Amino acid sequence: MPSINTIEFKNERLYLIDQRKLPEELSIFECQNYKDVVFAIKEMIVRGAPAIGVTGAYGLVLAAKEFINLSKEEFFRKIKESAQIIGNSRPTAVNLMWAVKRMEDIIEKNKSKSNEEVYEALLAEANIIEKEDLETNKSIARFGNEIVPKNATILTHCNTGTLATVGYGTALGIIREAHYSGKNIKVIADETRPRLQGAKLTAWELMQEKIPVTLIPDSVAPVLIRDGKIDVIIVGADRIASNGDTANKIGTYMLSQIAKDFNVPFYVAAPLSTIDFDIKCGEQIVIEERDAEEVTHINGVRIAPEGVKVYNPAFDVTPHENITGIITEKGIIKPPYVKNISRLLK
Repeated sequence: MPSINTIEFKNERLYLIDQRKLPEELSIFECQNYKDVVFAIKEMIVRGAPAIGVTGAYGLVLAAKEFINLSKEEFFRKIKESAQIIGNSRPTAVNLMWAVKRMEDIIEKNKSKSNEEVYEALLAEANIIEKEDLETNKSIARFGNEIVPKNATILTHCNTGTLATVGYGTALGIIREAHYSGKNIKVIADETRPRLQGAKLTAWELMQEKIPVTLIPDSVAPVLIRDGKIDVIIVGADRIASNGDTANKIGTYMLSQIAKDFNVPFYVAAPLSTIDFDIKCGEQIVIEERDAEEVTHINGVRIAPEGVKVYNPAFDVTPHENITGIITEKGIIKPPYVKNISRLLK
């Protein structure tokens, strides 16, 4: 299986695959300081909730290194300021805030230690978060493989693979597991307008591993679902409310509703860190709205009239009643979600 290093921290630098340039060019973006990390997250050099979380953690490591020679008081002030800036770089993916909170806890636990010791503690924690992500994805894949029939045609949306995580992926990790366990699957990847993550990233990843994939325009998916051409739909998540409502890439809600209408199983694959236990329902999830140029241009070329109004939400919310199950590293959560998700807190 080909190896892709989406995220690599070495020699006090963070190296990210520049996903804006795929599939035409495999290029590495170097982050020398936390501001580079904020830029990388905002500009979607790195994207995917788990990958953003790990990147944010390393952003705080870079911040600690940058301010290590300041006085202790100024060092902690700058670190806390950096944590807030990193945590706010994208508002919807809860994994980013979760990872930043873990790093802030490390800062608090080590506040009596030297700046150098705090830096080492932060680096160790970021390494743990990175390692946990890969282990979590492998576990999600094993549980998720249980719901994939032999000879299945699987529809997936956006990118949830190695490029969206440290490695293996969430929804795409399940697809990988099904493929490598000999289930003879086929994958339908929709293009995922307007950023085209399905076309540029998912199709690229699957072709790298010779997993059968067919790329479709987003608008083709409802017809395939209606006509019985899709056996199961598996998507990722950027935030899951405590009642199971799920925010994911724009277009997910449409797929879930059509799947419900035609009795096609619809699964969400995500680590437990994606569940936001502080919010009760999807209405409380902040939906990021992105720049109009993502819709009016493709690769810098204008495709829409100058001055046209644009509405460009990056995500939508799928209601829990449309979701067959939520596949996590601890198993598959089934309805009723309020009851079964709350059990995870015990």
